[in-house]
Amino acid sequence: MSAHTLVRGTTFLITGDAANATAGTEGFYLDDTRHLSHWEFSAGGAALRVLNESRDRHSTSTILTPATARHDDPGYTVFRDQALGAGTLVEHIRVRSHLAVPGTVTVSFRFAADFADQFELRGTGHYERPGKHSSITRAHGEVLLAYERADYRKWTVLRASAEPVVADGQIGWTLELPPHGEVSLRVEVLAGEGEPVPDPGAHPAVFADVVREAQADTEEFLAGVTVPAWPELRSAVEAGLADLANLRLPAPGRPDLRIPGAGVPWFLTLFGRDSLITSISALPYSPDLAAHTLRALAAVQGQVLDPARIEEPGKIVHEVRRGELSRFGQVPYGQYYGTVDATPLFLVLLGRHRRVAGNGVAIELEAAARAAVDWMFGHGGLAEHGYLVYHTDGPGLVHQCWKDSARSICFANGELATGPIAVSEAQGYAYEALVSTAELARDVWHDPAFADRLLARAARLRSDFETEFWLPGEDFVALALDGRRRRVDALASNAGHVLWSGILPAGRAQQVGHRLTEPAFFSGWGVRTLAAGQIPYHPVSYHNGGVWPHDTAIAVAGLARAGLTAEATYLAEGLLAAAARQPGNRLPEVMTGYARSEIPRPVRYPHSASPQAWAAAAPLLIATALGSSEEDSAWS
Repeated sequence: MSAHTLVRGTTFLITGDAANATAGTEGFYLDDTRHLSHWEFSAGGAALRVLNESRDRHSTSTILTPATARHDDPGYTVFRDQALGAGTLVEHIRVRSHLAVPGTVTVSFRFAADFADQFELRGTGHYERPGKHSSITRAHGEVLLAYERADYRKWTVLRASAEPVVADGQIGWTLELPPHGEVSLRVEVLAGEGEPVPDPGAHPAVFADVVREAQADTEEFLAGVTVPAWPELRSAVEAGLADLANLRLPAPGRPDLRIPGAGVPWFLTLFGRDSLITSISALPYSPDLAAHTLRALAAVQGQVLDPARIEEPGKIVHEVRRGELSRFGQVPYGQYYGTVDATPLFLVLLGRHRRVAGNGVAIELEAAARAAVDWMFGHGGLAEHGYLVYHTDGPGLVHQCWKDSARSICFANGELATGPIAVSEAQGYAYEALVSTAELARDVWHDPAFADRLLARAARLRSDFETEFWLPGEDFVALALDGRRRRVDALASNAGHVLWSGILPAGRAQQVGHRLTEPAFFSGWGVRTLAAGQIPYHPVSYHNGGVWPHDTAIAVAGLARAGLTAEATYLAEGLLAAAARQPGNRLPEVMTGYARSEIPRPVRYPHSASPQAWAAAAPLLIATALGSSEEDSAWS
């Protein structure tokens, strides 16, 4: 059985066989921390045989029996149900006897809590963690597991509807089974930090109530949404909306705001770029999600110069973390600003939200928007370099664009680009940001002089971009300009983002659009991040050949904006075919670049996150771009 993920806000559970968490990165998580590293159910002192597993976005149901010989009938069946609440895992165990006489059966959960930070688990390095672990058995057989380091404290509580025997990392019960009868047991795992820890003696949550609450929350998010009629698109949109509902989490420092966390397992927090692109993609379906994202990002907008975090006044944050390693400065990502594109995307979303939902948020966030514009002209590089640029020698990420792996920005011959780097898509975002903000300045803030200044700079950026980024022998745009102003000539999917922004003149845009549909780019499932046939291309590469659903959806929107509707539909059909071949129509973070003509099913990238917000939102962007939603296009 493959791993399965349940997610509810900042809480998630990864399980493997028999709904247990026993290996690798499996476990129960909250806020970047693994609160259970081992969670394994058994009955009769042994593992059980799985008869059936039923999984949806709110719960997992598993049917198990003892592993008997071929012609021996099992004496009982176990029905195991799991669901998540905020900081809570609920287990409902039912044991049904198949015997005509009374009997007993022992059932147990083996547990362990390493309280590991997600950066440690994802393999980014070895880190010292000098904190103290403790395990206490409290009244009613409740177990309190804790980890403390200075004033940092994480805890996990195990409690049940019947008092267990606690011994050697295990809680267990002896159940009395009536003839052909059934006995049930409820177990709850609670996770948290600091104080207070829940007092012992409370009844564990009821599985049905937890599921009902999750379903009601999703239904509220989906209320009033109109989905497209195209069957494949409809299924993908419905799946994406359901995932987005569960990925919403309280914004850092603003629990009244719910924003899209970027994805499970390693990105379930506020990410500037991811949350913004997700909100743009979902804008016609949920303007409130966009408004919450804008307010949350404005609340943590850069205020000072802090080279350790790459913070600069007006800059929009890259990510906010709450784990141990961030807290103690062992990684720079507690509140990290290493992103060149989140700031213009903030302005783009603000302008697009105003077109859909009116002036309110644009008026509220005028100061934040003006600060973002100031950053683009100042520390962002527009005034000094003519483009938005980032440097490759700072703390944290080498590349501060959406392709943020170390080898992603490269020449066609494989040479790695060095900074300051101006990636193509960031210039497109900057162009759209200047145009959108000029519209706000003129129509909402009543500042025509500011609007004129922004439009003049947008026109200059558009002209300079065509001159310096165009690859005349390729009918394509360069991936970037490097620190020596050389065109980084690898043919990359970033060009789809360029089309999406409208920075290219119509003729150039159509040339680029046609190239994105060629076999070197289009795998049959989506657009490869790097066109096949180039030296650095690799089909099982995160950014140098893999296929990202959000990236393909942006290319679809870009083609549609360029007037290439047939070509946009062609790409969309491939991505929707990939979605139809995924469990629950859930698109993964990234797929490999293998051609559909070679392998008739999409192959996931080995470390692909799922669910992931901008992958979930990709079908929504496609629906809007192709006019399959009743709302107007957010990019019209």
